Amino acid sequence: MRYVMIAAVSAALTLAPAFAQWQNLKTPGIPRTKDGKADLNAPAPKLPDGKPDLSGIWNPNPKYLRNIAVDLGTADLPMRPWAQELFNVRSTGALSHLEPDANCLPQGVPKIDTAPAPWKLVQFPGQVVILYEAFTQFRQIFTDGRKLPEDPNPSWLGYSVGRWDGDTLVVESNGFNGKIWLDQLGHPSTEQMRVTERFRRKDFGHMEIKVTVDDPAAYTMPWNVTYESTLMADGELLEFICGENEQDIKHLAPKSP
Repeated sequence: MRYVMIAAVSAALTLAPAFAQWQNLKTPGIPRTKDGKADLNAPAPKLPDGKPDLSGIWNPNPKYLRNIAVDLGTADLPMRPWAQELFNVRSTGALSHLEPDANCLPQGVPKIDTAPAPWKLVQFPGQVVILYEAFTQFRQIFTDGRKLPEDPNPSWLGYSVGRWDGDTLVVESNGFNGKIWLDQLGHPSTEQMRVTERFRRKDFGHMEIKVTVDDPAAYTMPWNVTYESTLMADGELLEFICGENEQDIKHLAPKSP
C-alpha cells in the first residue's frame, strides 16, 4: 500500500494541464512559431523597468517529487544521525500514510515547486505572488526591502523575501514548521530550515530554479539542487480540492505481521 494515496493525488495532478480551462483561448503576448505554437525558445521577456519578467504558468519537472536529491548521485546527503535514521524508515514506505500530501496537508517549500501540477507566477511592484494548483495554495514573496522575521509563527510555506541579482530573483525563506517532507522518500526538515531559491528565466519557455537547503538541525552542511520548469501556454489553473482523510488514511498504514 506504500504511496497509494499520494500516487493517486500525483496522477490527478499530472492530468491537470491536459484538461486546463480556456482551452480555445490563446494567451496574449506569447511569441509563436509559424504553425501557431508557443515559441518556448524565444528570448526571455523584460518588464518596462528592465527587470526580467518571470510571469507565466509553469509546469514543474516531477522527477524531483519522489527524491529531491536524485541528481546528486550515490552520495548521501549530509544528514545528522537522527535524520538519517528517520529517512531510512520513511524511504521504505512504512510511514507513507503520515506524509503530509497523503493527508491533504501542504507540501511545503521547496517540495511544492516539484509537485506535478502547474503554478502561476505574477509580479507586482514590491512583491511576487505564486498561485499553486496543487491543493489550491498561494505564496507571497516580498521584494520591497523588508527583512525575514526573526521569530516567525511556524508555517508550511514559511516567510519569503526576494531581491534581484542581475537577471535572477533570489528568494530567501524561513519560518517553517519542521513537518515538511522534502520529497516522497521522506528527507526531513526542522524549524531551523532556511531555503534559498534562485529563479532565472533562461528563455521564454524555461525557468531554472536553483535551491539551497540550509537546515543545521537535520544536515551537517547546506546542500544544493537545480531543476527546471516549462511554460504552460494557452491554459489556466484548475481548482484542486483535497478532502483530508477522505480515503480513510488509517487503512493505508502498513499492517503488523
